[in-house]
Amino acid sequence: MTQTLTDRLSDYAAVAADLGVDAVALVPGPNFTRALNQSFMSHERPFLLVIPASGAAAALVPNLELRSWDLVGFPGAVFDWRDQDGYDASFAALCAHLNISSLAVEGQVMRVFVHHALKTAQPGLRIVDGEKAISGLRMIKTPQDIAALQAAIDISERALNHVLGNVRLGQSETDIEQALIQALFAEGADDLAFTPIVAAGDNSARPHAHARADYAVKAGDALLFDFGARKHGFAADITRTVFLRHASDEAHEVYGTVLRANLRGHEVARAGVTAHEIDDAVTGVLEASAFADRIRTKTGHGLGRDVHEAPYIMRGNHMTLPAGTVFTNEPGLYDIGNFGVRIEDDVLITETGCTSLTRFPKELTVLPC
Repeated sequence: MTQTLTDRLSDYAAVAADLGVDAVALVPGPNFTRALNQSFMSHERPFLLVIPASGAAAALVPNLELRSWDLVGFPGAVFDWRDQDGYDASFAALCAHLNISSLAVEGQVMRVFVHHALKTAQPGLRIVDGEKAISGLRMIKTPQDIAALQAAIDISERALNHVLGNVRLGQSETDIEQALIQALFAEGADDLAFTPIVAAGDNSARPHAHARADYAVKAGDALLFDFGARKHGFAADITRTVFLRHASDEAHEVYGTVLRANLRGHEVARAGVTAHEIDDAVTGVLEASAFADRIRTKTGHGLGRDVHEAPYIMRGNHMTLPAGTVFTNEPGLYDIGNFGVRIEDDVLITETGCTSLTRFPKELTVLPC
């Protein structure tokens, strides 16, 4: 059943109560969008939604956003302000209206100047970092969330299939990157999940490489794609590595090792497993290989409205993962100056195991170019 605005605001009120604070504050970003089912820009103008543990929510809204804010159907008090007047008076009015003494905020999202504006308006206000609990509401995906993720993934896979059929030797990485971006929008993306990574040859050994305009792809290169579409507010995050014209014996061995690690992640993922256990199983495959010195990253991260969100799939994170969690399973091996291989799937944890939302083939692929 689809949640109403009242239901979603009640979720954050419960977080405030659980944290032992009077209220939770959200600023534009993924939690703000989840709460309101409407996205707003984060810019130089402070924009704030405050949900008390009990009582009605209130908002501080830039005046120029009021007509868009009307679409939310917000039931609480709204304090707007204009650029020419500044926002100090509106913060003071908001704090006086709420009459709270403690507030949990998004430590990874709220900007310092908004924090300072709150403290200026109410010097005695106790502000705590509630990021983990606030963002934790997004960890278990609803059926609607999963449908949006699947739509983003399907768009991404269709785009990749189109691009792989048109790669030619002599193209630059940026040529291929631009073709991928065009294909993503042609297939129906609302936006990019992030700037794609298209990296060939030695550049593929850089986990967060930037496409080069001055490198022409050549026979024998590894060609790595890490990319995703955004659809209905949710992001895909997929990586596939292919080879051009031919793949060396070393490439076959490295690729086979990464694929075994990826498949091991699917085998162990299920409701009740910990993030540590998944990473330990996946990384263990890489460590047992002849290429253990090429390990440079953890296994993955949560995926949803943000490309990187909880849970983080890494050793030492003993968080138990419930059904409805979506995470990336993306083992990789990177030999600096030579080449890298990464295979990344978007995985939904279920009560009985897991489902791969990505379905793009994973066997070693050599493009004829």
